Amino acid sequence: MSKNLKAHLALFAVALIYGANYTIAKEVLDNDHLHPFALVLMRVLAGAALFWLFAAFFIREKVEKKDMPMLALCGLAGAAANQLLFITGLKYTSHINAALVMTTAPILVLVISWVILKEPIKLRKVLGIAIGICGAALLIIHGKKFAYTKSALNGDVLIFCNAMCYGLYLVLVKNLMRKYNPLTVIKWVFTFGVVFVLPFGTLELLNAPMNTFTPQVWMAIAYVLICTTFLAYLLNAVALKHVSPSVVSIYIYLQPLLATSIALMLGKDVLTTTKVAAGILIFSGVFLVSKQ
Repeated sequence: MSKNLKAHLALFAVALIYGANYTIAKEVLDNDHLHPFALVLMRVLAGAALFWLFAAFFIREKVEKKDMPMLALCGLAGAAANQLLFITGLKYTSHINAALVMTTAPILVLVISWVILKEPIKLRKVLGIAIGICGAALLIIHGKKFAYTKSALNGDVLIFCNAMCYGLYLVLVKNLMRKYNPLTVIKWVFTFGVVFVLPFGTLELLNAPMNTFTPQVWMAIAYVLICTTFLAYLLNAVALKHVSPSVVSIYIYLQPLLATSIALMLGKDVLTTTKVAAGILIFSGVFLVSKQ
């Protein structure tokens, strides 16, 4: 199996993890079991601990001091700011608005890659992103209504800033992935992420009523910490060693499609021709951007 194919399989797995997360994370946040900032702190703490543990067993690699500022910036953009902004944005806007705003992420990655990495903007990639946006938007808004309020606008701005942070992280971390093992990079990204999130989530985590959590809530938290955090970030990091940031970002369009597929399998959604058309558009967009 080629390294390029392994990278795409890793990215598909990430999209599947995030697709399932739409349903699972609701168990934690929608029922007010845990303050959003507390959940973000739990994620970065668990991520840092797991990545350091695995790195201790599988890779021992020293990082040059000159790379520490870049790792700190990646920790700020990729582990702290993007999660805090997304969680806060969801307070003010709807899940539909948030999902639509997040479709701008591949565009932002393409532009940032062009500015920082000097990666050429090819017509094929632009076309693929455009088709992917159409498919994702069609799937997200199908049978739903938008929220056009001042509060929603504030939330949309925060979600857009989250998309920018995510895009910046993917581009900045690319050169570090070329130089170091993914485990080495990601353990430092999460270490700095803990530092940046601590001021926001410490009190909320200490005051969390964990004694009232049901087994289902703990299982949902475990999924968020192990799958959505540890596995998703690790697989993304591995993929970034072999494909461009724009290819990694385009897989975001698969998330609503996979979330819908999971809902269909659980009997919580109905298959329609619109959803089939959206799926075809999304896969076409991913194919065009991923094509060598």
